[in-house]
Amino acid sequence: MTIDAFLLSRIQFAFTISFHIVFPAFTIGLSAYIATLLGLWLKTGDQKFHLLARFWTKIFAVSFAMGVVSGIVLSYQFGTNWSRFSLVVGNVIGPLIGYEVLTAFFLEASFLGVMLFGWKRVPPWLHFLSAIIVAGGTALSGFWILSANSWMQYPAGHEMRDGIAYPLDWMQIVFNPTFPLRYMHMMTAAYLTTAFVVLATGARHLMAGHRTESAKTMVRMAILMIAITAPVQALIGDFHGKQTAKYQPAKLAAIEAHWDSAKPAPLVLFAWPDEQAGLNRFEISIPGLASLLTHGSMDALFPSLNDFALEDRPPVKIPFFAFRAMVGIGVLMIGFGWLGAFLWWKGRIFEERRWLWLAQHSWPAGFIAILSGWFVTEVGRQPWLATGVIRSKDAVSPITTLEVAISLALFVCVYCVVFTAGILLINRLIDKGPDEIGDKDAPEQPSRRTLKAAQGPASDLFGDGRPGDDKIQPQS
Repeated sequence: MTIDAFLLSRIQFAFTISFHIVFPAFTIGLSAYIATLLGLWLKTGDQKFHLLARFWTKIFAVSFAMGVVSGIVLSYQFGTNWSRFSLVVGNVIGPLIGYEVLTAFFLEASFLGVMLFGWKRVPPWLHFLSAIIVAGGTALSGFWILSANSWMQYPAGHEMRDGIAYPLDWMQIVFNPTFPLRYMHMMTAAYLTTAFVVLATGARHLMAGHRTESAKTMVRMAILMIAITAPVQALIGDFHGKQTAKYQPAKLAAIEAHWDSAKPAPLVLFAWPDEQAGLNRFEISIPGLASLLTHGSMDALFPSLNDFALEDRPPVKIPFFAFRAMVGIGVLMIGFGWLGAFLWWKGRIFEERRWLWLAQHSWPAGFIAILSGWFVTEVGRQPWLATGVIRSKDAVSPITTLEVAISLALFVCVYCVVFTAGILLINRLIDKGPDEIGDKDAPEQPSRRTLKAAQGPASDLFGDGRPGDDKIQPQS
């Protein structure tokens, strides 16, 4: 492997985007959770929801700031490291990224101030509306970014003139064939990731033996979300896999380490793909199951890696192992969520110390799954940066290896310092918990309607079902 400007530019972009992607994914889910908490507070008048909303808003602010900072770096790299990419597909990708800034980011930024500082300065309904708008803005941001990425996976609605892509049909560009399922898959992953962070936080405080009422509420809400959403995510992933077989057969062949198209594909549970020899070593597989899952028949045939020229094949090991990591974590999520729901139903969810210990340490699961899925998506598209339009090696800027090496080293140093500080700050806020932060900015008197509904169904669902249970009074 030759270490040159192209390889180092790829490593640099992979490094920076791996840091970046986890923060937008977390803020997408967290903003929706905060809006839900404020809605429950308005409906029930129960101050524990207001306490939790204030607590998670502080964490959201730090995560949002880190996502913005890391995202700006990525946009600069399009010009510094991948200028040819900007030249060839800028007519298509540029407007999509611009729409993300003009709609989603401006929407988030405009109402984020109200959400962060409007606790006692605006009416509760307006504060709740601001939280909804911020949550919608984060989802809209994901919409435009995933649309641009999906177009790079399977370009549509354009024409090539003199090696430059020109848009013809913006509806085909925005809603390209791989976009809808890819967007649903990513959004669901964001909500699941946030649910596991909330679950781990609640379990952490329960294991410590303090702040039990707010901690119980976090655990209940997270388990409800995980038990429902994790199986839905598996179903979306299955549809997405079938779509990959149709639109990106080379990627699917790499994911399955499928070498011979003359035979039905087994589901490879474990192997060491040998790209030089074109076979799998130490393979453990189930015959025909990959054909069944992707094409509905155990005898179905589909293209293998050997059907593609060497220069058109994606790397195999990274998509192969990353996909199995993502799927394995997804299966564990389903099992863990259903186990938690069962313990809740049995009334033992807060007494099972072993389960709480596992829940306390489950917070990385969603982040690892997102990164694994992202590696499958991006590495599986290689050697193309935009499939059929421009190859990755043809998109790199005319810069020297030394220049990229210096910038990469600086990125590693700065990111390690900045993001370590940010993560430590988030951990400190989580450790303090909602009760220690207090609720001094909560309105003293909720509306008459919300007080009337204080014993409503939402209060029963996330409490223990007894009048007055889990009611936390504001602390000064």
